[in-house]
Amino acid sequence: MSSRPALAGILLVLASAILFSTKSIFIKLAYQEAVDPVTLLTLRLIFALPFFMAMGLLTSHRAGAPALHRRDWTTMFLLGFAGYYLSSLLDFMGLQYISAGLERLVLFLYPTMTVLMTAVIFKRPINGMTWAAIAISYIGMALVVWPDIHHASEHLALGMVLVFGSALAYASYLVGSGEIIQRIGANRFTGITLSFSCVCCALHFLLVNPLSALVVSHRVLGLGITLAIVCTVLPATLLANGIKRIGASKAALIGAVGPVATLYLGYSVLNETLVGIQMGGTALVLTGVLLVSLNKG
Repeated sequence: MSSRPALAGILLVLASAILFSTKSIFIKLAYQEAVDPVTLLTLRLIFALPFFMAMGLLTSHRAGAPALHRRDWTTMFLLGFAGYYLSSLLDFMGLQYISAGLERLVLFLYPTMTVLMTAVIFKRPINGMTWAAIAISYIGMALVVWPDIHHASEHLALGMVLVFGSALAYASYLVGSGEIIQRIGANRFTGITLSFSCVCCALHFLLVNPLSALVVSHRVLGLGITLAIVCTVLPATLLANGIKRIGASKAALIGAVGPVATLYLGYSVLNETLVGIQMGGTALVLTGVLLVSLNKG
C-alpha cells in the first residue's frame, strides 16, 4: 500500500466517522423544536431518497450487472426494513430519552452483536480473545450507565432499550447482507435497499401523521436536509471509498473516533457531561469493540 492512497483512505474514513458522529447532535437540536421522531426521520429520508435511487438505477444499468430475481428483491426489502427503517426509527425514538453520547456508545456495540449473531446462525465458533473483548465492551457500558442508575427514571431504561434494539436491527442487516452484496455489488445493493427503507418510512408517516405535519419550521427543515446529506449520504460515500484504500480493519480502528467526537460535541453543543467512571467505561467500550472488530472469529 503506497503512502498517498493510504493517507487519502485514512482521511476519508476519519471524515466519515466525524460526520456520522454529528447525527445524534442534529437530532437532539431538532427535538428542541418539538418535532416528532417519525416526521424527522421522514424528512431525512425524503431528501436522501434521490441519491439512493440514482445509485441503484445507475449501477443496475451497467454492462454486466447480474439480473435480480424475486428472492433478491425480497431479501433487499427485508434488509432495508430492518437495517435502516427499523434501526433508524428506534434510534430516533431512543434519542428522546438518553444523551447523544450514550446513544452513540450503545450503537457502537453493534460489532459485538454481529459476531454473536453470526456464531449462532452460521455455527462459527468464537475464540477466547473475542469473548473477552465482548465482555470488556459490556462491562464498560455498565460503568457508563452506573452513575445514573440511582436516580434514573424509566425513560433512561426505555431509551437504552430502544437504541440497543436499533443496534441489533443494524447488526442483523450486516449479517444478512454479506452474500447478496458479493453477488450484485455494494453500491447497487445499498441504493436499492435504502430506497426500500425510505418507502417504509414514508408509509409509516402516512399511517400516523397527516401530510400537513411535513410543514415544519425552516430550522427543522434545515436539520432534516443536514441529516440526509451531511449525516447519511456523504459519510456513507466517504466510508466506502476509504475502505477501498485501507481495508475494513483499519477503517474500524479509525471509526472509534466517532463516539469520542459525539461525546465532545454533546459536551460543547448540548451541555452533556460525563463523570470519571463514565469516561473509564467509555474507554472500555471503545477498546472492547475495536478488539472484536480486529479479532473476528
